[in-house]
Amino acid sequence: MMGDNLELTKERSKLSEHQELIFAGFGGLFLLLGIVLQNMEMQQLAIASFLASYLIGGYFKAKEGFTDLVVERSLNVELLMILAAIGAAIIGYWVEGAILIFIFSLSGALETYTLNKSHREISALMELQPEEATVLRDGNEKVIAVTALQIGDQVLVKPGERVPTDGTIFKGQTTIDEAAITGESIPVHKKLDDQVFAGTVNLNGAITVKVTKTNDETLFQKIIELVQTAKDEKSPSQLFIEKFEGTYVKGVLIVVALMMFAPHYLLGWSWTETFYRAMVMLVVASPCALVASIMPATLSAISNGARNGILFKGGVHLEALSSIKAIALDKTGTLTKGKPEVTDILVKDGVQKQDFLYTVATIESHSTHPLAESIVAYARKEEIILQAQPENVEDVTGWGLTATLDGKQYKIGKRSFIGDEAADQFYKQEAEDLTAAGKTLVYVADEDGIYGIIALQDTVRDVAIEAIRQFHEAGIYSIMITGDHEKTAQAIAKETNIDEYIANCLPETKVEKVSGLKQKYGSVAMVGDGINDAPALATANVGIAMGTGTDVAIETADIVLVKNDLSKIAKAINLSKRMNKIIKQNILFSISVIVLLIIGNFFQQVSLPLGVIGHEGSTILVILNGLRLLRG
Repeated sequence: MMGDNLELTKERSKLSEHQELIFAGFGGLFLLLGIVLQNMEMQQLAIASFLASYLIGGYFKAKEGFTDLVVERSLNVELLMILAAIGAAIIGYWVEGAILIFIFSLSGALETYTLNKSHREISALMELQPEEATVLRDGNEKVIAVTALQIGDQVLVKPGERVPTDGTIFKGQTTIDEAAITGESIPVHKKLDDQVFAGTVNLNGAITVKVTKTNDETLFQKIIELVQTAKDEKSPSQLFIEKFEGTYVKGVLIVVALMMFAPHYLLGWSWTETFYRAMVMLVVASPCALVASIMPATLSAISNGARNGILFKGGVHLEALSSIKAIALDKTGTLTKGKPEVTDILVKDGVQKQDFLYTVATIESHSTHPLAESIVAYARKEEIILQAQPENVEDVTGWGLTATLDGKQYKIGKRSFIGDEAADQFYKQEAEDLTAAGKTLVYVADEDGIYGIIALQDTVRDVAIEAIRQFHEAGIYSIMITGDHEKTAQAIAKETNIDEYIANCLPETKVEKVSGLKQKYGSVAMVGDGINDAPALATANVGIAMGTGTDVAIETADIVLVKNDLSKIAKAINLSKRMNKIIKQNILFSISVIVLLIIGNFFQQVSLPLGVIGHEGSTILVILNGLRLLRG
């Protein structure tokens, strides 16, 4: 349904562009014909031709202006232009009025094109979503609609095809171009059990993908929904300009009404000159460029972010990001991978590391504990084949495992589960150093005593260190907020070079800390991925969620990083600053042009056509300046 709506919107925008250009073109032809007829002194036919130019060329703008006046009871710049053209005709300046209408209509068509370009950048995302998928059922290939896919289905993706759904690779390996999702141009190698996303391109090998999410829950659909929402949400600056426009137009009409009489009596102008200058005033004082200073730039920045894996839920959040003075980051799943990895292995004398890993991983393969899963994954990475079946496996909740393997009894778990006294006799100093580094130790004992120790740690993401460095360069203070204990927090803070860390934080404590940071720094961002981060994300001035985080975190956040790349935050901040800079340029430029044209009109140096060119030219320039944000 959303795809249909986007396609319909796209077709309507193209139709509107073409119609406006056609009407503007015919208006221009009748203008030229009128000028020719006037030079031939065929005055009645010339006026009829100019009138046709008015009606055809000004149709769209007149319709827009009167619709706002009647339906929404608001005044806009279109109405000012139409009144100026009619006023010019009243005093016999048919050529000037027709030129005004032609340039205004042509400018309007160009504005529609440039604005729709931003919308098309967003809508083009839908073209990346395949409509059909090849499903393997009972050994046969069957093509079905993507919307009909169910969790657990096996989908065949051939080389060159786009992946139709989120899932994991069930068979085969390949290289995937994930630029549509992450913005990264370098393809990623994918193998068995690796995750793939809808909308990405399978470059070389045929793979079978096991569906893990229905079509409406895929990451790609979330991107589309978030970007569509962002397109319709206006920034505070845009809302102010739109509110200001109505008041400003009323002010212009009052000034024009005064100009119809005052210059004649105060400055000695003729009635014709007075009325003509009032019509020029209608044109040059119109805030078209000012109104167009913000929205094209905002839409372009949102489109740029979406292409680079940064999803803004609205211009308000994009605008606010540039003023961030401090950024709070959750640890697990944000700064770290969120999954413990084996970092060190200590074994007793005479024991081979491979034999030790084989024994421990074989027993741990019968446990669902996260640490056990990490140990098994590490063993498989070391190409250790787990074939034996342990006996008498018992999971002692909160402590560890006991099992028998090859006739020997083993205990795997906490230090106290093995026995503190026995543990003190085995690599005591090394164990203390590992604990001080924030690592979790798993002790293994056999019938003869301590058999070995495995150290695990939730490792820091490579991009996290680079992201913190970028924050430092930007002058943004960084704080890690985590529920982990002091030593772990200290170790991660040291590795990432983060400015400050706060350990042992409960979800409600995170909210208090973020509130305190807001009081201290003014504007604060919060980055997180879990359910427990959602309250803090909502409390911060700008909440940033990781794309693979929980639905609650993504729904609560203002910005979503599609692929957990923290370095994208610095890019988002830079994009926000660029946008605000361009908006300020546009506003200053548009106001300057209006002031100069008004002054020139009072000194009788600006003709009506010149006023139109200056007015409409400035409008086109600010729109094109905003579209620069589509690049980079």
